[in-house]
Amino acid sequence: MPVLEPILPRVLAVRRLPGADPALLRAYGADPERHTSLALVTVDQDDPTYVALDEATKHARVDVVYARSFYAGSRHASGPHSGEILGVLASDDPSEIDSAIEVLLRTLAHDACFYGANADSSIAVFPHVIASLGHYLSAQAGLRAGEPMAYLVAPPLEATYALDFALKAADVRLVKAFPPPTETNFAASWLTGDLPACEAAAMAFAEAVVDVARSPRDR
Repeated sequence: MPVLEPILPRVLAVRRLPGADPALLRAYGADPERHTSLALVTVDQDDPTYVALDEATKHARVDVVYARSFYAGSRHASGPHSGEILGVLASDDPSEIDSAIEVLLRTLAHDACFYGANADSSIAVFPHVIASLGHYLSAQAGLRAGEPMAYLVAPPLEATYALDFALKAADVRLVKAFPPPTETNFAASWLTGDLPACEAAAMAFAEAVVDVARSPRDR
């Protein structure tokens, strides 16, 4: 198998709550004064799901009120439908929830995924570029909605090593770093710049992760 083959995320469960109880809304970060409906989704890849949740905010009148990765990743999930993340979207209109779910599922099927950095895909890398941020990830990153961002994830050493290459590959700046260990024991970073710079940084990041996969110890 060639490297950088897509590892497609699997959506494990989706549920809608068109008239959620106010106590539940508050418990999961929604505002009962503004939100009445929820969408719940679990997926076996967390970072593509954060991207898909953000994408949903660009196409439907929804807020991401809860999104958390689960400890140790999908291989150690609490059940067959738990995966690696629970995402919760909220709106005052059930039809907006339906639209958001459509966008989220489409993004996971056709846009955002991890890639195998070695022949058997036992090392995974996420060198994703968001051309235009929605209001969820832009707020998390401290950027404006509509700005581009490189969203870079890999195992701990690979991510740390590759980040240096990404920062030097183009005129980008580090917005936020997630050193290891994260909940899933990967490491991540968010970079911004213009779109070509973000794309160049993501490519350099992926190439550096592949290099470590090919030769883990210094030559």
